[in-house]
Amino acid sequence: MNEIETLKKELEDTKLAYQMMAQISHFKSGFLAKTAHELRSPLSSLMGLHQLILADLCENPEEEREFIEQGYQAAHKLIEIIDSIVTISKLDYGKIPLKIETVSLNYILNQVHRLTKLQATNYSLKIELKISQTDIYIKADKSRFIQGLTALVDTAISLTKRGTITISTQLNQLESMVNILIDIPCSIKDWQEEKQGLELSQTNLDLVKQWSHNLEMSPAMKFLLSQTLLEKMGGQLILLDISPENQPDTITRVKCLIPWEEYQ
Repeated sequence: MNEIETLKKELEDTKLAYQMMAQISHFKSGFLAKTAHELRSPLSSLMGLHQLILADLCENPEEEREFIEQGYQAAHKLIEIIDSIVTISKLDYGKIPLKIETVSLNYILNQVHRLTKLQATNYSLKIELKISQTDIYIKADKSRFIQGLTALVDTAISLTKRGTITISTQLNQLESMVNILIDIPCSIKDWQEEKQGLELSQTNLDLVKQWSHNLEMSPAMKFLLSQTLLEKMGGQLILLDISPENQPDTITRVKCLIPWEEYQ
């Protein structure tokens, strides 16, 4: 009888392990597809600029030099994107260790606010920080967590036309987690948008110039990289549509869960 129960348990453990591996495999394949799609934009722009030069479509040597400069910037942006993806991949596979420590959440959020408020002001936006007077402590890699949250807020700023981005916190002692909520007055579809590649057959001068000036990583890719980073710290990153019913306003919530640490 004990042998049967043991076999049943081993079968359940094997089934669970298989399901987990299937989920990981699905995530990795999706990650690879998004990465390839993301890299195509700066690479296509670079090739398009050089295609214009090789086709003698430049009006003068100054314009040709301008295209070469834009091509260099596209190549530089491509390297930045590759570096970001490689770093997160190394963290994901344990090649780069995380320095998990007990750190003040108020300190982290104040740092994020300091790093993003100037950009928000330039966009005529406001970042409202609602933090508890009683400090909350979390378990995280301090520098990388600040980096990840800053990237999310920067993305929120770029997607917001007007209004206020609100950052608040909720403590869930029952699950030993802290919720960091970033509420953004924009559509959730903006966060799910991916880069559309430039077709190399399109040698339209204005089109290539437009692409060469718009080579930032897509919101969907930035979210995916931040999500991977948070999961390695034992947290989660979730995207929610919290728009009020029967109202024209749209609000997207980026919900970040990170382990809570009771500070002694």
